[in-house]
Amino acid sequence: MTGNSETKEHNDKILRLPTIKRLPTYLHILKRLKAEGQEYVSTTALINELDFKPILVRKDLVLMGLPGKPRTGYCLDDLIKAIEDFLGWNKVDEAFLIGAGALGSALLGHKPFEENGLKIIAGFDIDPERVGKVIHGKKIFHLSKLKEMVQRMGVKVGIITVPWQAAQEVADILIEAGIWGIWNFSMVKLKTPPEIVCHNENLAGGLAVFSVKLQQKRNQLL
Repeated sequence: MTGNSETKEHNDKILRLPTIKRLPTYLHILKRLKAEGQEYVSTTALINELDFKPILVRKDLVLMGLPGKPRTGYCLDDLIKAIEDFLGWNKVDEAFLIGAGALGSALLGHKPFEENGLKIIAGFDIDPERVGKVIHGKKIFHLSKLKEMVQRMGVKVGIITVPWQAAQEVADILIEAGIWGIWNFSMVKLKTPPEIVCHNENLAGGLAVFSVKLQQKRNQLL
């Protein structure tokens, strides 16, 4: 019975992935409307603001479990809180970043992460020219100190921004140290145990889609 329950929960999360990817866009609009002094928002107003199909917007809002009021819509404060609760952004997870190169340095200074529930508190590298430096207020430690700091500070999230050749080795180090959440920005799909939460961020895939769209546009203009 437990196995069936876990399978259903897993399938439900997969089905919600498109909704999850849309929710940050909702939040951005809702917070802007709140800053403009609005207290309520209607489904129709959201549909007009978004480039989403009306049926998607309605289904997404149903998942939040909030009743809308006729002619008034949704209370902005309640809807913002419901979305943040759904995403887990109402609490902050501390994270270590491994790989303080160009991409890693940029992520260390990306303030919206902390606003959305992820606080990078330190970076790690093996390059002597980077170790010991402070980047965007975060100190860079040698990778050899990672395990001790994970266990001492109780950090459970690791962000990988190392070259793809080193990514799996770094992931293994993180897991051995006690990390159970990995956000991977390298070019490879990591092999991790099923109990580890691992998200492989494919920037190259996004660039490929963008490049094809550009090429299609060029062909139309020729």
